[in-house]
Amino acid sequence: MSVSDADIAFAKELFSGLGPLTSRKMMGGLCLYSEGTIFALLHSDGTVWIKGAGAFQDKLTEMGLTRWTYSRDGKKEVAMPYWRLPESALDDPDEAVDLAREALSHL
Repeated sequence: MSVSDADIAFAKELFSGLGPLTSRKMMGGLCLYSEGTIFALLHSDGTVWIKGAGAFQDKLTEMGLTRWTYSRDGKKEVAMPYWRLPESALDDPDEAVDLAREALSHL
């Protein structure tokens, strides 16, 4: 399953306040970049995930956001440096852009 054109358009519009964005499809999802730096992912199910690094990881965890984890073939679960964007940010581009700017400042 891959991301839909509608989901891609939504994500790009949500973060449009950052300025020009680029994207790249990867593993059925989409990576979002600002000035060549990845700051978010769009999964094939339409969920948006913000990248966390440094102290920003702690903030995302304190906000109660879900961290992306996966496991393959019954192996140990692996945590990736991405947290699911809060529902409130999906309805508020200003909040989404603020989180994206903070993510970018820690990368």
